[in-house]
Amino acid sequence: MRAIVLMFDSLNRHMLSPYADTIVHAPNFARLAGQSVTFENFYAGSMPCMPARREMHTGRYNFLHRSWGPLEPFDDSMPEMLGQAGIHTHLVSDHPHYWEDGGATYHPRYTTWEFFRGQEGDPWKGVVDPQHSGGDWRSGLKRQDAINRTYMPTEAEHSQTLTVDAGLHFVDTNQAADQWMLQIELFDPHEPFFTHDAFKAMYPHEYDGPEFDWPGYQKVTEPADQVEHARLEYAALVSMCDKSLGRVLDAMDKYDMWKDTLLLVNTDHGFLLGEHGWWAKSVQPWFNELVHLPMFLWDPRTGGKDDRRGALAQTIDIAPTMLRYFGLEPTSDMQGQDLSTVLAEDSDIRDGALFGIHGGHVNVTDGRYVYMRAAAAPANAPLENYTLMPTNMRSRFSVQELAEWEVGEPFSFTKGLRTLRIQTSSMLSSWTHGTLLFDLQTDPGQNNPLLDDGLELRMVELLVQLMHDSDAPQSQFTRLGLPFGTAPGKEHLLAREQGGRARAALQPLPPLGEFHADGAALTVPLLALLQDQRSRAALGEHLPHLVRTELINIPAQLSLYDLAKVSPIPLPILVHLAEDLAPVAAS
Repeated sequence: MRAIVLMFDSLNRHMLSPYADTIVHAPNFARLAGQSVTFENFYAGSMPCMPARREMHTGRYNFLHRSWGPLEPFDDSMPEMLGQAGIHTHLVSDHPHYWEDGGATYHPRYTTWEFFRGQEGDPWKGVVDPQHSGGDWRSGLKRQDAINRTYMPTEAEHSQTLTVDAGLHFVDTNQAADQWMLQIELFDPHEPFFTHDAFKAMYPHEYDGPEFDWPGYQKVTEPADQVEHARLEYAALVSMCDKSLGRVLDAMDKYDMWKDTLLLVNTDHGFLLGEHGWWAKSVQPWFNELVHLPMFLWDPRTGGKDDRRGALAQTIDIAPTMLRYFGLEPTSDMQGQDLSTVLAEDSDIRDGALFGIHGGHVNVTDGRYVYMRAAAAPANAPLENYTLMPTNMRSRFSVQELAEWEVGEPFSFTKGLRTLRIQTSSMLSSWTHGTLLFDLQTDPGQNNPLLDDGLELRMVELLVQLMHDSDAPQSQFTRLGLPFGTAPGKEHLLAREQGGRARAALQPLPPLGEFHADGAALTVPLLALLQDQRSRAALGEHLPHLVRTELINIPAQLSLYDLAKVSPIPLPILVHLAEDLAPVAAS
C-alpha cells in the first residue's frame, strides 16, 4: 500500500473548474476530477494553517481549546502512528509555519522530511539594511519577502517547484517499494501571490496601479481595477499550482500507480478576494468561500473515477481514512471517520460539522444551513488556552501570559494529563459581526442572513451537541451565551438580537474620499482622539465600547478607518464621526 497527499494552502474551491465556472486556467484539476472522486460537501474545521494541520494529524477539532500552536504531548499523530507500524512517511514542503515556534512539533512526526525556504517573508536570506530596520511586523515581512524573491529568479528556482521536484524524486526512488506515504505540501496559493511571467501572461490585463499581490487581512477599500489585479495574480498562482498537480498526475501515470496508490488532494481553507467586501481570512466570519473546500480522493480499495460525493465530510476525516487504508485503527480520541464509506456508498457519516478559529465565531453546518454563533457580549470572554506547549505562532508565550496560569483538569482526549489553563483574549471579537444564519440552498452567496427562531434553535441544539461531543470547556459556552448542562431554549437565541449589527457588518467600507472632508477625521490616530475631550465625547456617543474598554497594545497610529477595516463599524456611525470630529482633525 502506498499513498500520496498533495496539499495546497488557501486554495479556493469556487475558482476551480470541477466546482464552478471560472477564469482560472487549471486543466489538471479537471484531469484530477476525471481520475478521482470529487467531494461536493467537504468542510474545514479548525483554522487557520497550523490548527488545520493539527486536525490532519489528530483527526479531531482543536480550535475550542487553544489557539494556533504545536502538536501537544497527548496528541495522536497519524504520520507518527504509521511510522511506528513500519510505514515510511515522508514530508516535503515549503510551508514556513512548520519551522516557527507554533509549528515546530509537526515535521519530526514523519520518518523523513525536507524543507524549501523563501515563502511569505520567511527569514531566509540575510541582507542588512539599517534604513529599513524599523516599521511594523508586516512591513518587515514584506521587506524579507522582496529579498527572498531575488533568490528565486526563475520558475525552476521557485520554492514550489523545488518542493514538487523533491516529492517526485521520492516517487522515482521508491516507486518499486511498498508501505510508504508521501505528503507533498505546497504553501501556494497562499499570499503573497508570487509567480513568474509565464503564469502572469495567462491573464493579460491593463493595470498601472501599485504593486499588489499581497492583500491585507481587512475590508476591501481599493479601487475596482486593483481588486481585479489581485484576483488575477491569485489566478496566475493557482495556474502554477495546477502545473505542479499535473506533474504528480504524470508520475502516477508513468509508474501505473493508480492500481495500488491512494491519492488525496486537499487544502486547509480558502482566501477571500473581495467576496463579501473582504480580503483574506481570520478577521471576518468564516464564509463558505473560506471553509467549503476542494477535496479529491482516489482510493484503489473502492475505485470511483470521474464521480462525485455529497456526504458532509471534513479535514478531521483524513487521519482515520489514512490509518484504515494502511490497516491501522484510529484511536478513540479521533472524531473523524474513514471516508471509504463515503466513497463506496455516499453514506452520511455525520449530522453536522463544526468549524472556526479560537476566540471567533463557533460555526456549525448540517450541509444546508450554516449557523455562525458570535460572542454574547463585546468582551468576548471568558477565553482560555489549554496547553502543555505554550507557544504562539512565531513566539513563546510571554511571561505576562504565563504569570497567572492555573491547572486545568484533564479533558477526555488529554490521556489523563492536566494542562495549563491560561486566560487569554482574541485580537478581534466576533460580537462585532453578530450571529449569522444562512440557507445555502436559497442563498449560496450568504448575502441574506435569516431570522428564523425555530431554525436557529435547531442549529443551536446541533451546535451544543457537537461542542459537548468535542469536550469543549465550559468557558466556551459562557462566552457564546449557551447553556452548559441543560438543553438550549429560545432564550439562548442571538440572531434576532444581534441582527442589526450583523447586517451592518456585512456592508462594504467606502473609500475615504466618500466621507466628509475626504475622511480626514477618520485618519487621526485613535489614541489621540481618546486624549481629546471633544473627540472622546463624540466617540462615547457613537462607539461607547471604545471609550469604556482599556485599549492596550494597539499600534500608535491606528485610526478609526484602520479599525473599521478589520472590526466593522456601522457606516452611519462612521459618517457621523467624520463630520463630528472634523474640527479636531483640522486643529
